[in-house]
Amino acid sequence: MMYSAAPWRGMKEGESMADAPNLGKRLVHRVDGMERVAIRRDIPYWQDGGVKLLMDVYAPAELPSGFRLPALFFVHGGPIPAEMLSPRRWGVFESYGALAAASGLVGVTFDHRLHDPGDYTRAQDDVRTAIGYVREHADELRVDPERIGIWVFSGGGPLLSWALRERPSYVGCLVAFYALLDLRHVTPPNADPAVLERAKALSPAAQLEGWLAGSPMFIARAGRDSATINQSIDLFIREALTVNMQLDVANHPEGEHAFDARNDDDRSREIITRAIAFVQARLSRR
Repeated sequence: MMYSAAPWRGMKEGESMADAPNLGKRLVHRVDGMERVAIRRDIPYWQDGGVKLLMDVYAPAELPSGFRLPALFFVHGGPIPAEMLSPRRWGVFESYGALAAASGLVGVTFDHRLHDPGDYTRAQDDVRTAIGYVREHADELRVDPERIGIWVFSGGGPLLSWALRERPSYVGCLVAFYALLDLRHVTPPNADPAVLERAKALSPAAQLEGWLAGSPMFIARAGRDSATINQSIDLFIREALTVNMQLDVANHPEGEHAFDARNDDDRSREIITRAIAFVQARLSRR
């Protein structure tokens, strides 16, 4: 079983945001400066024949010459239909990009090809490619290539598996909001061995064995989310504490899935504020 992006279905490229108002929802939290950021849109970071993957990069409007900032990658969930409006154009991700820039970071939103439950391995490669592109073009994008944060949402949680397994030195922190962090509990124990192995490889919770050092992580949990997602988060937390991982957890007892855009309350704003402060602190120390 995989998490489905069903609440967001129904909008295609070129259609009005009014046709799918959920996609127009913005963050319930704002800070000064979010309306005064520099945005570079539709940067192609990968292309093969007729397939092109794009990213948008958000930065403070004015940066001193030669100044480099940490980059924060926002990884959307899914699976979502290939013909659907790019999450880069969803209100919540435009808000997050602006929030990152207003917080002294370079925010990166980007396409990845998680269109079907069978696409997780390919989408994970897309995440790595997007990060590699920004690091290779660090001077042009005003990024410090050794200070990278990754923030995943919802069904995009399994796309963190590679970073937890490989622990690249340039990844300074990880954030997961209402994210699927373990697939093993929804995989039948009598499944084909290849299926079981794939579920393990794509389960962030399964990558912590032998953890000695690695990126600290912030997890946000929505109390009214699906049992599938919350069980996966709880399993991850249990594994993380077993290996003494540096972990911050924020629970929104009344929060729904996507509470950061759906629940306009003080607890939502507090969690978003804490998550951004976590990223700032971890990436400024490097």
